[in-house]
Formats: sequence, C-alpha cells, structure tokens
Amino acid sequence: MRTDMHVQQGQPQPGPEIWIRGPVALPEDPPPSPDAGTPRRFSWVGTHGGAGVTTLARVYGGHDCGRDWPGPADPPSVLLVARTHATGLASALNALEVFRRGEAPHGLDLDAVVLVADAPGRLPRPLADRVRVIESVIDVYRVPWVPAWRLGDLSGQPPREAAALTRLTGRPR
Repeated sequence: MRTDMHVQQGQPQPGPEIWIRGPVALPEDPPPSPDAGTPRRFSWVGTHGGAGVTTLARVYGGHDCGRDWPGPADPPSVLLVARTHATGLASALNALEVFRRGEAPHGLDLDAVVLVADAPGRLPRPLADRVRVIESVIDVYRVPWVPAWRLGDLSGQPPREAAALTRLTGRPR
C-alpha cells in the first residue's frame, strides 16, 4: 500500500480532520443494568443419583432440579453435576452428548460441569484422564471432598479450592 501518493503529487499528506471547539466532556459510564450486582441463577442438574445437587444448591444458591431438566419457570442456565467416580464421569459424558445432539429441552443453556469429589485425595489416572476429556469440551468446576458436608453441616464457607465456582455462582463470601 502506498502512503506517499499525495507527496508525489505535490500535496501534503492528509491527516485526521478533527476539530474541537471548547472543552471535551468525558463519556459517562453506562447506567448499570438491572441485573448488575444480582448473582446469576443456575439450575443444578444431577447426571446420576447422589451427585450432590441438593448440597450444591444449598451452598451456592440456585435451583435444585435433582435429576430432572429445569422447568419453564426455572433458570435456563444449567450446571451439570457428577461425582468423580467412574459411573459419575460416564454419566457426565452421556449428558454432554445429549446436549451435543440437541436432545436437551429447547431453551436450556449448558454453562459448565461441576465435578464433586467422591473421596478425599487425588484421582486415579484413569479417572483423571476422563476428567480431561470432559474439560476438552466444556468448562469444569471441581469441588473437593468436604467432610462437614458428609455430616450434613453446610453452614461454613465453600471450600477455597472451589473459589472459581463461588465466583461463577456469585455466592458472597
């Protein structure tokens, strides 16, 4: 691209034609949206029994759908929940396939998969490999083993290891 055409023709190069008279007002910040400051609501959907949907809904807020799809009055933003054992990870992959094929109810928005530890400690390699497969197709939030939750005590703060899930759901700390 030639930028010296006007110079060759004996004309000065054109510059921006901006003329300002008087002080320039700074642009105002847009007004906050009606939803600003309101945590986004989610529907927690278990991919298998015992996934932890009820506990997560109580700790993080949102609608507890159990193993059912959200109804018309429920939040359409879905967080699929599964345990990190072999059956749980397989059921999470099956649920993702339902969304991929377009077989989930119309109007639902799959936001992420939440994997709840099925035991304390690190995952065995075969299970960690399955988690990586899930992470390759969707955002995954991990919730560690919480002994107090096992005893029914949901009164404490969410675990620090699940800070990203806390931010996603807008749960105040």
